[in-house]
Amino acid sequence: MASLNRVTVMGNLGQDPELRYTQSQTPVCTFSVATTDYRTGQDGQKIEQTEWHRIVVWGKMGENCSKYLAKGRSVLVEGKLQTRNWEDKQGQKRYVTEVVAQNVQFVGGASRGERPATQSAQNEYGGGGTSDHMETSFGGPETSGLDDIPF
Repeated sequence: MASLNRVTVMGNLGQDPELRYTQSQTPVCTFSVATTDYRTGQDGQKIEQTEWHRIVVWGKMGENCSKYLAKGRSVLVEGKLQTRNWEDKQGQKRYVTEVVAQNVQFVGGASRGERPATQSAQNEYGGGGTSDHMETSFGGPETSGLDDIPF
């Protein structure tokens, strides 16, 4: 039986992206994206539920996310779920599930008088925004160095 690990998240950044480099100097960008669902409670009131998704973007695509995205910006992320574990300072095992991005599309206009990110990215790196183009232009994800992550 085949399996599929694919996730699509569209929402707003909760903080500015953070760009770091592994010991082998591979760029890795992380940020959080909020998605909000609405439902009606038993009393008829609208209930808002926000979920936070941790996003990891590798290579040139990560550098571009760090350069063009900022807190509050809308983004569409396609990728796969991955769970990492580590031992904290108290010796307890910790786990985190992240979306490892394979495609990132900047949605909406820029803030603070900047050009829209989609337009900036296209002008600097050429044409459209399909998944194949994004992986070619911005660099695909590198998952082999996940053990090098300094956080």
